[in-house]
Amino acid sequence: MTTRDDHANLDFQPLKAEYDRLGFVVVRQFLPADELRELQAQLDRYIRDVVPGLADAHAFYQDRGRPETLKQLQHMGGDPYFEQYRRHPRWRALAETLLGTPADAQEPEWFNKPPGTEHPTPPHQDNFYFCLRPPDVVTLWLALDPIDDRNGCLRYVAGSHRLGIRPHQPTAVLGFSQGIADYGPEDAAREQAVALQPGDLLAHHCETIHRADPNRSTDRHRRAFALVFRGQHCQRDPAAFARYEQARAEQHRRLGLQVAGEA
Repeated sequence: MTTRDDHANLDFQPLKAEYDRLGFVVVRQFLPADELRELQAQLDRYIRDVVPGLADAHAFYQDRGRPETLKQLQHMGGDPYFEQYRRHPRWRALAETLLGTPADAQEPEWFNKPPGTEHPTPPHQDNFYFCLRPPDVVTLWLALDPIDDRNGCLRYVAGSHRLGIRPHQPTAVLGFSQGIADYGPEDAAREQAVALQPGDLLAHHCETIHRADPNRSTDRHRRAFALVFRGQHCQRDPAAFARYEQARAEQHRRLGLQVAGEA
């Protein structure tokens, strides 16, 4: 993994006030061009060489019979490159500045909205899935393609991270098993859509409400790479997490996927 110390040492402190106020912040051209090319090449390798042998819970497809509809990768830490990438100093520096505390990265994730697929991201809060207390957790989401309203940009409800976790209910969207149950017009009126170029990064608080429309383009992917950083002092609520895991497993069964630990 190649890193450049001059970029790792940039001062991200001016971003913290906006992050605290809105629950998200944009960092334009977060990765230098050479590092972005290397990351993309490693992702291409992983998708080509590793993904075909992964379990259902690690690689989600819109249609598993069509590899081009791959839409989400989880648990990428088994790959040596991506296990090491979790320690990238530039990503850690940004996360720890926004959180105001030492933090560690969870396993990397990759997201896509393939062109011409009906794959909306329901409104949700990440910490409904994470179940971490206190909620000192930030998702760093790096654009790999030009992303705009046409191919499913992220939409945030500004300031929603200050209002706690909302009720969630099951969805039919693989990879997002729970969505906000009472999302309504007032939420939609406060949405801020964010367009990105490759190398731009979005950082959002784990309780900021966000969603995305389907990719309505016919020839453009909407790919992104993400690391979630949690404060080292955070603890998981075991009862809440067990309920979430049960709900996720039930969704996977309904969709005909193999559930880990079940024959």
